[in-house]
Amino acid sequence: MKKIIIVLICFYGVYANAQPFMLDQIVAIVGGKPVKQSDVEERYKTYRVQGGPVIGDMKCIMFEELLAEKLFINQAEVDSLVVEPSEVEMDLNRRLDYYIQQIGSQERLEDFFKKSIYEIKDDLRKRLFDMKMAEKMQYNITENVKITPSEVRSFFNKIPKDSIPLIQGQAEVAQIVIYPPYSDEAISEVRQRLLELRRRIVNGESSFSALARSYSEEPNAARTGGELDFQSKGELDPEFAKAAWALKNKGDVSRIVESKFGYHIIQLIDKRGDQVNVRHIIMNPKPNPEAIATAIGRLDTLVRLIRKDSLNWNVAAFRYSQDENTRYNGGLMINPRDHSTLFEMDQFEKADYEVIKNLKIGELSEPYQSRDEKNRIVYKTVKLKNQSDPHRANLRDDYSFLQAAALNEKMNKVIREWIDDKIETSYIYIDDSFRRCGLSNNWLKQ
Repeated sequence: MKKIIIVLICFYGVYANAQPFMLDQIVAIVGGKPVKQSDVEERYKTYRVQGGPVIGDMKCIMFEELLAEKLFINQAEVDSLVVEPSEVEMDLNRRLDYYIQQIGSQERLEDFFKKSIYEIKDDLRKRLFDMKMAEKMQYNITENVKITPSEVRSFFNKIPKDSIPLIQGQAEVAQIVIYPPYSDEAISEVRQRLLELRRRIVNGESSFSALARSYSEEPNAARTGGELDFQSKGELDPEFAKAAWALKNKGDVSRIVESKFGYHIIQLIDKRGDQVNVRHIIMNPKPNPEAIATAIGRLDTLVRLIRKDSLNWNVAAFRYSQDENTRYNGGLMINPRDHSTLFEMDQFEKADYEVIKNLKIGELSEPYQSRDEKNRIVYKTVKLKNQSDPHRANLRDDYSFLQAAALNEKMNKVIREWIDDKIETSYIYIDDSFRRCGLSNNWLKQ
């Protein structure tokens, strides 16, 4: 119950194809859309690879998930719901990175699926399109569902005492970030290193992906060989996008490009419509001692003024923090996993964790070195805004969590009722091989 999911369907698998199936057949039809035996087998295999627990007959559960998915997609098409390609591509990159991380490397992922990375992407792209169509339909079904405080209390009171969820300790932290200025010599050194890598690639001495794995400062480069997958201009830094689109032929390598993230060289993999797929190697200059002293000195001054109440923290964050993601909200750090301001302690970067764990609520840290999401060196001070210890959920401290859980339960009830109603007006065929499953909706009416 730690994480509430509104949908009935387990959408987070991809169709695996580690081994070809010797036999395939249509095991269900929902409003003209078939469900194949291989669909069930592939979803089950991927679920198990991801470490999902076996509870009851999982293949029966996944079979019913597929039936419901077809209902959602049928209605989404009737309602002319639209999924934009950019929505799929953005999620595709994130999910593919997750699968590579789980299995260990791109090569191992390709070996598991017995497909090239491009074939895996195509399969996942189709799966994500269906997923997003079904999600949009579910949103339409539940968008007007509301929950009242009395319903939240009733929901909580119905939970058995020994089943009340455990809330992990969480912290809310604000930051003021300074990027140390770089000297001309440091910039020149980075440019020379990138020029040497470019020379090796152009002369055929090394592959771009191999050098990206060894030298790029982009966090995922070791897994992806610097590949970004297909993205539109709007998803990329303007200077980076300009250089990427200027490349004409597959394998062409750009000159050095400066973006807001650092210095790059870029190699064209492919173009498709208004999207481009490239590899890149990124490097950033290293601050010299004078630049580090300047950054720490500025932060020291800010910390001293804030501690004396001569400067308000929120004002200081807005005026002086150089992190564009947090300076406008009082410096509050945003958890990339759920976009909230709450972090479990093990979700912080190591350098941040080592500082935050020793702070008391309301206390400011001394300036220290850390890394941002692009792995660039930064200096910061942080303020512990709030912190909770692990505890069983209660209405006073965890109302928002319980409100979300109660709303989720109510939405699921609405979705179940919608499915039952839709079954009554849809053509449903269930093969005998799955009629033994204890289907929770009235799928066997026909």
